[in-house]
Amino acid sequence: MNWKNALTGLLSSLVVVLAFTQPTMAFDEAESTETPAVEVTEESVEETEEAPALSLSEIYYALDNSMLFLCAVLVLFMQSGFAMVESGFNSSKNTINILFKNLMDVCAGVLIYYAIGYGLMYPGDNGNGYFGFGQFGIGEAGDAGPGVLHPQVDFLFQVAFAATAATIVSGAVAGRMKFSSYLIYSIVLTGIIYPISGYWKWGGGWLDAKGFYDFAGSIVVHAVGGFAGLAGALVLGPRIGRFKDGKSSPIPGHNIAQATLGVFILWVGWYGFNPGSQLAFAGTDNTNAVMLIATNTTLAAATGGVAAMILGWLMYGKPDISMALNGVLAGLVGITANCDSVTNVEAIAIGGIAGVLVVGGILALEKLRIDDPVGAFPVHGLCGIWGGVATGIFGDYDLGVQILGSIVIPVYAFFTMLVLFLILKVIGQLRVSEEDELKGLDLSEHGMQAYH
Repeated sequence: MNWKNALTGLLSSLVVVLAFTQPTMAFDEAESTETPAVEVTEESVEETEEAPALSLSEIYYALDNSMLFLCAVLVLFMQSGFAMVESGFNSSKNTINILFKNLMDVCAGVLIYYAIGYGLMYPGDNGNGYFGFGQFGIGEAGDAGPGVLHPQVDFLFQVAFAATAATIVSGAVAGRMKFSSYLIYSIVLTGIIYPISGYWKWGGGWLDAKGFYDFAGSIVVHAVGGFAGLAGALVLGPRIGRFKDGKSSPIPGHNIAQATLGVFILWVGWYGFNPGSQLAFAGTDNTNAVMLIATNTTLAAATGGVAAMILGWLMYGKPDISMALNGVLAGLVGITANCDSVTNVEAIAIGGIAGVLVVGGILALEKLRIDDPVGAFPVHGLCGIWGGVATGIFGDYDLGVQILGSIVIPVYAFFTMLVLFLILKVIGQLRVSEEDELKGLDLSEHGMQAYH
């Protein structure tokens, strides 16, 4: 038994030794782990103390340009809203064609606007008030400071607007226009027609010199797209079966849920469109202005939707969601020119009148046998003009000058696009054949289907 007692004593001794030595080892490890952390923190503090502090001017510059970039992203994302609205309001057999046109409005539009459009819209000292060309591509950046925009971010914001003007037409000519001809139209409008009229106001041209005011583009963007769409719809003629035996025969859209989603996307995107047009975000005054702009945008959209719903309900006996959706967009278009310069109550009035106008415009097109599948002209053309005129009625701007600008720019867009569409028609490249139209442009133009 002596050997057992000896072994037991040895094990007991080892346990005692380990019990006393383990805390010391743990303490040593913790000590070695914490020491470098203290050293890194001290180094970081030293580096921070050595870094120069940003000036208020640099902070304002960074904020203005970063926020404008985010607004440009919102405006660009509006293309998905247009794609959803246009495809949802049209036959399923033309879905791919519509989506493809929206995609190329951006892809081709960005390239042509980069090449010549930006230089035409902002020619600087090379402009004579009516026409000018600054440079190919994007100019060099100047000194950073409050209210100064880097040319690169300014380009991103402006090209998103240009693509918006172009894509408005897609819905008006849906279901019967050749894809190749649409590409030609889109390139011409984005690269030449839109930048020239944009220069008249936003580039310091003759309308700007007269005092014409269009804050975010009721006329410069939306009316241009709406009247270009009207020209296309007139030259193309209606879709097969749209007007039978002298009577209107509506062709229902294939996915109203999709169209509704598109309207909500556009509504959200408008918070980049309108508040972004403030172009400066730092400081109390700019912050207050942006909040007013956003609130007026919201009120006008909501009132437009309600007004269109009520009027459609009274006329047809049942509430029509397609009318209400177009009413929301009409309110947004109407407030775009003046969202920074009217009160909340005036914004409600502008949106409500726009909601009434869009319903009247849709009915007028039906009476005139003009086929506009998504109501592009009533929403963007008619309510765009209303936005320009309303700026003179409710804002502190000359009404006569507002009427002048609200007529000249849309008429210019209409007739230039009318000539282009007529040329394409004369050479037989505007409209697809009757067989291809009945088959659907997805199959006839692209050889594929959106749904299986």
